[in-house]
Amino acid sequence: MRMNALPASRGRLHRVRYRRGRLTPYLFIVPWIAGFCCFTLGPLVFSLVISFYDWPIVGSKKFVGLQNYISMFTDDPLFWHALGVTVKFALLLVPLNLVVSLMLAVLLNQKVRGNGLFRTIFYLPSVISGVALSMIWAWVYSGEYGLLNYVLSLVGITGPDWLRNPNWALAAMVMASLWAQGSMVLIYLAGLKNIPADLYESASMDGAGSVRRFFSITLPMLSPTILFNTITSIIAAFQQLTLALTLTGGGPLKATYFYAMYVYENAFKYFHMGYSAANAWVMFLIVLFLTFLVFKSSSLWVFYESEVKQGADNKR
Repeated sequence: MRMNALPASRGRLHRVRYRRGRLTPYLFIVPWIAGFCCFTLGPLVFSLVISFYDWPIVGSKKFVGLQNYISMFTDDPLFWHALGVTVKFALLLVPLNLVVSLMLAVLLNQKVRGNGLFRTIFYLPSVISGVALSMIWAWVYSGEYGLLNYVLSLVGITGPDWLRNPNWALAAMVMASLWAQGSMVLIYLAGLKNIPADLYESASMDGAGSVRRFFSITLPMLSPTILFNTITSIIAAFQQLTLALTLTGGGPLKATYFYAMYVYENAFKYFHMGYSAANAWVMFLIVLFLTFLVFKSSSLWVFYESEVKQGADNKR
């Protein structure tokens, strides 16, 4: 009986060790799960709940159902104005952001002396505080002593008062937002490093020039990276708040009154927390819909090398 009990005890010990081994990876992600539930999922669910209430910071709350959403679309002209300003901003910023960051990544990918220093210089604006960056741009855009108008005056151009002119304020915000794109450049650089060098060598042997190689090799191979950067740019454009809040306060004449500022003011200026939560959820649904459209269109322009290899294998 002792001989039979020994293998049984070893089997139980093996099962216990196996179960502990399976639980160990989950123990390492428990802090992240706890943080996600407390600081992301919890507030997200709570904001959805209070969006159905008339929820002032001081006073009693009252359930109003869909009234916050109905009032937003029918009785609040600021909602449509803020949404329109944000859409214009996104239409200007997202394409420029993608093109400029890609051009910088291609330049920084060249093998030249001091390349690491240039990469550091271009990435530095991304780690600067948004408020500090706003102060820098307030000095650059100043109509009285601004650096930009001074540079324009050297070539005989009288620059406008950028932040006080409704016709130029939104364009000024776009240019300021383009400054801190080091993260996007870094992502493009990672994508460029993953392109096989033999593709460029084969194209060069076939007589393809640099422009042809860029459009026939670089862009198709970078298309998954472009997809990722497009989505993150759209999200960032709809969440823009710091620059507008510190530079213009939404002016002049609400020319830079972004949707994020609209949500912020409803919550912390007018203390309509329930209405502000409804505003935020509408923005979330808009961004979700735009992201869905980008993903649906990606099958037409995103190139995946694994799909090509799989198709070649199937033909064989």
